[in-house]
Amino acid sequence: MTSLRKQQERISRIANLPARYHCSITSEDSDILSKSIEELVQDVHKHVLQPVGILRTYGKVAIRAHAKTNCLTEVMLPDAETWAETEINKQGPLAGIPISLKDSIAVGGFDVSVGYSQNTGKPYAKDGIVVRILKDAGRYSLAAHAESNVLKRIGAIPYVKTNLPVTLLSFESTNDVWGRCTNPHNAKYSPGGSTGGESALLAFGGGRIGIGSDVAGSVRVPAHFSGIYSLRCSTGRWPKMGMNTSMPGQEGIPSVFSPMARTLADLIYFTRSMISMKPWTYDHSVHPIAWREDQERDAKEKKRFKVGVLRTDGVVDPTPACARALEQVASSLRSEGHHVVDVEPPSPYEALLIGSQLLNADGCKTFRSFFRTGEWNDPGAAQMNFYMKIPRPFKYLYYLWVKYVRHDEVWAGLLANWHSKSAYEQWKWVAKREAYKAKWHDWWENEAQLDFMITPPNATPAVPHEGMKDAVSSCGYTFLFNLLDYTCGILPVTHVDSALDQLPASFRFQDLNGVAKGAYKHYDADAMHGLPVAVQVVGQRLQEEKVLAVMERIESTLESHGGKYQLMEITQ
Repeated sequence: MTSLRKQQERISRIANLPARYHCSITSEDSDILSKSIEELVQDVHKHVLQPVGILRTYGKVAIRAHAKTNCLTEVMLPDAETWAETEINKQGPLAGIPISLKDSIAVGGFDVSVGYSQNTGKPYAKDGIVVRILKDAGRYSLAAHAESNVLKRIGAIPYVKTNLPVTLLSFESTNDVWGRCTNPHNAKYSPGGSTGGESALLAFGGGRIGIGSDVAGSVRVPAHFSGIYSLRCSTGRWPKMGMNTSMPGQEGIPSVFSPMARTLADLIYFTRSMISMKPWTYDHSVHPIAWREDQERDAKEKKRFKVGVLRTDGVVDPTPACARALEQVASSLRSEGHHVVDVEPPSPYEALLIGSQLLNADGCKTFRSFFRTGEWNDPGAAQMNFYMKIPRPFKYLYYLWVKYVRHDEVWAGLLANWHSKSAYEQWKWVAKREAYKAKWHDWWENEAQLDFMITPPNATPAVPHEGMKDAVSSCGYTFLFNLLDYTCGILPVTHVDSALDQLPASFRFQDLNGVAKGAYKHYDADAMHGLPVAVQVVGQRLQEEKVLAVMERIESTLESHGGKYQLMEITQ
């Protein structure tokens, strides 16, 4: 009943919006929709546009996006109009820009459900830190906070919150409270997760910038599935306080909040603007690292890069569509004279093994603790919990059968220690994590000596709904870099082409390991025709400026070779 109440509340909020949110897109709207956020900010500064006008245009398209994809949770447009008039700084670096937020981010006066029914009906009393930075949140004593008071005036307008999966541990975005979010390119497929509502909204054109979180790929995989841009910041570069989560206290693989955008130019401008606001003056978890223009400039001006291409993680080879996108980028870079080499880094499977044990060291107890009786669970998270609850003697027998009868050492290895950990056991896995990170650092610096890497973001394009039951462990291409805490960006490249991306005649499903079978079970180039496909651009830790500049170089290279990604058109 609680879930139905929230959905009815959302229906009522949308139905009761002023008529301007339900009418056709005008020529004035089209002009606003065609502009980058930097151009819109300049128009606000010059009083050419008013923030409320920009808000109403994007609010109108957001309502259309929701009608198609069920991407929104809290619809805050009436409140946002008030904020646009009274609470934002019209001279800030994001003056008048509507910004969408993952449902887990706290906005005063609204629930932060995270898809759990027990979190509804409990609106937060005040804005979380991220929202205070985004809005004109300078409400402190000028005498005590003279410097930070100025820095808080960024000027953006939170206007909607977006859908996610219950548990936050899925590349789908479905829950009982808000329902299922679908991919705007094909309603039979997921928009990604856990920040899938954001990717659906931005891909459709209902916004230009948003904020999500990422613990195993949750801003990157949605960007790949839906055809937008995102940046996975290293821990400490983006504020993280003032949120709700399904796994409070989980620090084995820390979650990070990070930006997402419809275009690369917007992603760069947004990230630079946020960091320029010195978020460490708000949030103790943020490193006091200003925007480093020298690193951005060096990456833009370097004549010849050494680029590492990770063709496979050794667990799940990329499907033909994802392999083609990777080769398209590698070839374009090679044609521009860059030194492009295939690499074999320290075992990515080892990272999947270590990371999965750390992420679920509590035995899945924490995310389970928020469920009410009978509440729907994500099929992938349910699978993890199913194997976790098998009594250990029986689980050991199953492990032996998988390893020695099925001869599947990959799947067996993941099962071997799949149980809740004592503090003693947890510390041992943390020590393994740190040793692995040191091994990667040594390989990158002393052996590979790379400027950056490119990899598939996932073995497949978007999964069909309920597909995570099988594909839950196929997350190695993104999860690897959560463990390493490397900065990664997602750059959409192409779309699945049924004529180019069929499995080869020599493909043998029965020869795959258990993880790969879960991914390839759902690969169908005919059914997936037209779905977006991206690449992942990887730098080392805390290299946000460099990764964004490299993404800009790559996109320019693709464009010069006729291969720049075509965004989904905004329907009139």
